[in-house]
Amino acid sequence: MKFSVDRFVPREGGYARGADGHELILKTALSVMIDHGYKAMTLRRIAAECGLKAGHISYYFKSKDDLVRALLKMITGSYNEAIEAMAEKAGDDPEKKLKNLIRFMLEDGRTKQAAYLFPELWALANHDPFVQTCVEEMYVAEQGHFEEIIAELNPALGDEDRKNAAVLILSSLEGVAIFAGYGKTWEERMDALEEMACDCFVAFVKAMKPGDAVATDGLSIA
Repeated sequence: MKFSVDRFVPREGGYARGADGHELILKTALSVMIDHGYKAMTLRRIAAECGLKAGHISYYFKSKDDLVRALLKMITGSYNEAIEAMAEKAGDDPEKKLKNLIRFMLEDGRTKQAAYLFPELWALANHDPFVQTCVEEMYVAEQGHFEEIIAELNPALGDEDRKNAAVLILSSLEGVAIFAGYGKTWEERMDALEEMACDCFVAFVKAMKPGDAVATDGLSIA
């Protein structure tokens, strides 16, 4: 199940002034960032891509920072909605939920959007506190989804076990996407890696015992 990018794809035929114009600008900004990088995402360029005058952008966004804030909220909100929809589709089967979430993340890593967008956001997060906060909030939300599923799959685990297991799975999947995602060295191996990840992490969670993911000195691993 791949993340739907429909909300990010500009519609043909133009937009009316108002909500549609706001949406068009955000989608165009995202497209510029993915195709050309953050540095190329100037208000002037976005206006040209939208077919608007540069001054019209300020009707919706006072500055580039304001536009970036709105764009990040749109991205994180859309990912959360997609993940929640995926969980509902799995019904009450926690094993299926975990496998679906794993597949969701790895298949998203095979899209150009994810492969180009997130490195830009990670780089920005190193220097922009607001971007850092937005990116962290998105990953914390994803961690929460994993924790909920882990709790269903292995109810005996405590909070720290679930938290650390979720962080391990999430960070591992991000690493797989970096090396085997869109245009990457091992992209052709992703199908096999996806199935291996599903089987390995389901077995890992099922086999965990209380305290397994807590450091021996009593402190959390994370």
